[in-house]
Amino acid sequence: MNAGLNCPCEAFGALAPAADWATFRVLGLDPGTHLGSAVRFFIFEVPKVLVLLTLVVFGVGIIRSFFTPARTRRLLAGRREAAGNVLAALLGVATPFCSCSAVPLFIGFVTAGVPLGVTFSFLIAAPLINEVALVLLFALFGWRVAALYAGTGLVIAIAAGWILGRLRLERWVEPWVYATRAGDAAADARLTWRARLERGRDAVRAIVGKVWLYVVGGIALGAAIHGYMPADFLASFMGRGAWWAVPLAVLLGVPMYSNAAGVIPVVQALLGKGAALGTVLAFMMSVIGLSLPEAIILRKVLTLRLLLLFFGIVAAGIVLVGYLFNAVL
Repeated sequence: MNAGLNCPCEAFGALAPAADWATFRVLGLDPGTHLGSAVRFFIFEVPKVLVLLTLVVFGVGIIRSFFTPARTRRLLAGRREAAGNVLAALLGVATPFCSCSAVPLFIGFVTAGVPLGVTFSFLIAAPLINEVALVLLFALFGWRVAALYAGTGLVIAIAAGWILGRLRLERWVEPWVYATRAGDAAADARLTWRARLERGRDAVRAIVGKVWLYVVGGIALGAAIHGYMPADFLASFMGRGAWWAVPLAVLLGVPMYSNAAGVIPVVQALLGKGAALGTVLAFMMSVIGLSLPEAIILRKVLTLRLLLLFFGIVAAGIVLVGYLFNAVL
């Protein structure tokens, strides 16, 4: 699996000798020490991840200019559950919504006639299959890991939404939600390409400007794991042999809320130290998709029973995915 950790982007090839020069020549650190290994990892990863993040956010900002909440709601309203779950999960990947948008989106979808299970498929996929994480995973680990992440995330979103829809739990939604009228959807503005490019630039300013410090912090944590964490310890804690590793990784990931870009360097360091792919993917999915802030926000529209059931089904899906990939890979 270590071979998959090599970045497929040849444009970053010059960073490796530059990181070696800065770490071992300029700073004078010994390549054989824990500190030298950690600092070299940090110097190499910071510019690579930040450049990738900027390019990805710019492109995603342009793509997002084609989607609005009103357009997404119209696409999902009136869909049958099975087809609606699939479409909702796919739209969740492509649309610019996260946990902070959960309450207004939930109200808008439900009052517009979107089935509850279909709404949940969208709400699960939107944060869980993060497009920034997807592209960064491809750039850093290759298509195999990126495809596993996207495919399993879609399966979890579709299956969890379908299960919740079949349980007919509308009575567990806070009553005031159904009393709220859906607002009229404003006409979608037809943007010029200049305006869409400006959207991409604005996305870079807003997102990269907000998260770059968290990204650097994630890389620093990844560097510490890479340089100091014993491989034998990680193999026993997050390896295939420990049956409890996957559920524990999911439990640890929930309170460790982070943006997608910030957790990728930690994932990279864990895989490089020999942690099992399924366990690491389960950890990453729980960090991104099962956050405490999202639970607090959703509590405004869901009863506690429905909120716990929602999180429990998603967590169970993530655990099963972790076990599956540890068994077959």
